[in-house]
Amino acid sequence: MSVPAADRGTTKIADRAVRRIAGRAATEALAPGEVRTDRSTASVRGRRARVDVAVTLPYPTVLDESGERVRSHVADRTARLTGLVVPSARVRVRALRVRPVKAVEATREAAEAGGGARVRRPWSARRVPVAVTALVAAAACGVFLYDVLAVHAAGRTPARWRADFMEWLATHGPHRGVWPGAVAAFAVFCLGVWLMVLAVTPGSRGRLPMRAPLPDVHAAIDRRALASLVRDAVSGLPGITRARVRVGRRGVTVRAGLAFGELEAARTALTEAAERVLGSSGVARPPRLRVRLRTEPAWRAPVRGGEDG
Repeated sequence: MSVPAADRGTTKIADRAVRRIAGRAATEALAPGEVRTDRSTASVRGRRARVDVAVTLPYPTVLDESGERVRSHVADRTARLTGLVVPSARVRVRALRVRPVKAVEATREAAEAGGGARVRRPWSARRVPVAVTALVAAAACGVFLYDVLAVHAAGRTPARWRADFMEWLATHGPHRGVWPGAVAAFAVFCLGVWLMVLAVTPGSRGRLPMRAPLPDVHAAIDRRALASLVRDAVSGLPGITRARVRVGRRGVTVRAGLAFGELEAARTALTEAAERVLGSSGVARPPRLRVRLRTEPAWRAPVRGGEDG
């Protein structure tokens, strides 16, 4: 008597096997070595499986896009290898890992070779000045509109303040040669020029544009964050006691003090450390670097081995 193949037994996939497959699939989503799996869990119920993976992504990267690529790859790869239905995979980004300098340079060269898109400065929304100007204008227009409607619809007499204001404008206008009207007209002119400048300039002077990792992706880094990265890099050098970093739109100035050691060697190490951070920061236009190293009052020139004490 032959038994149908479907009735001869069942195949059950353990949660541990699904967990390991999901964890390995997460490391395959991006370039080799860029994704690290910290922790993964899986739960199998019948022919359905739910997976949860915690990963560490490289920095810099676009988190939403990279996370979506990891999530979709984990779900598809796990379903293909296990034969289970994986409705969705949950991916949690727990940390970011700074790429090595060589990897950053390779990524930069690939972006420059395949892209060529012009990087533009971040455009500021300027919500505060726009909101304040809109509120003031709306309030003034609302008051005038209420008085006009009260006069023409309800038959009331014009408000005393509006009559006095119109009379003042008629007697103190710029054509009258009276200074209050000229000052008010100049103030309105300056306000209009200021609003036009806000409308046509990008603003966001506190951020520097970064190289676009993908065609329709725009990234920027805060100047203070870049200054902190450079400061942390140069502060750990031997002999450096204090360091101040100022990041501008086109240049970076590093001021540091030297407590001991060779002055020229310390200046060279300081310059190399700052250039290494600026090169790996992903800034679209690397700013000019200026290093100013001064000796501390207690600094003494080191005595060479061949010289007498």
